[in-house]
Amino acid sequence: MSEETPGFDEKPEVPTGADDAAAEPKTAGSSKGEPAAPAGDAAAAAAAADVALLAQLDQARTALGERTGDLQRLQAEYQNYRRRVERDRIAVKEIAVAALLTELLPTLDDIGRAREHGELVGGFKSVAESLETAAAKMGLQQFGKEGEPFDPTIHEALMHSYAPDVTEDTCVAILQPGYRIGERTIRPARVAVAEPQPGAAPKSEAAEADAPSDKDADAPEKG
Repeated sequence: MSEETPGFDEKPEVPTGADDAAAEPKTAGSSKGEPAAPAGDAAAAAAAADVALLAQLDQARTALGERTGDLQRLQAEYQNYRRRVERDRIAVKEIAVAALLTELLPTLDDIGRAREHGELVGGFKSVAESLETAAAKMGLQQFGKEGEPFDPTIHEALMHSYAPDVTEDTCVAILQPGYRIGERTIRPARVAVAEPQPGAAPKSEAAEADAPSDKDADAPEKG
């Protein structure tokens, strides 16, 4: 009876063909049910991806145009708002200044009458001139002169008379001067108006009557 060496087992025999099959690498499409994709399908997929990207680009451009238009409209509205606020601010300032100067007009009238009577002297003269200077800096302008044509938009007629030496309604006396701020009249000039004599020839007709006629110019002088 032979003795067996302990710790050593006999290995089963492995067929040689099994090792070779396991060692061979699998190639694409070699498995059953997985055929290789043709080249035409890859090109079609790439074209579809390009179309999708172009569509997204068009959408982005459309959105950018809409946002740009919204921004331009918002900027235009803001500019209009700024101009409107500035215009309202100027209008409010002019109204406030006009209200203040209107309250000072009686005082300015008293100063004018004192000047006409020679009473504007001493410290009163200095104060009066300072007040007039301050009013002028605020935009107050005095108007109304004797001899200027009567304008109902800036003159208020308190007296009427007839005069032979006028050919149109004329301011012959300034009872109270008018005042304006810029183009805005805050008080019309109160005046005495002289009208032409009834039946007097208009200015153009009177000028034609005074001018020598052609016949008179061509007629020989009598010796």
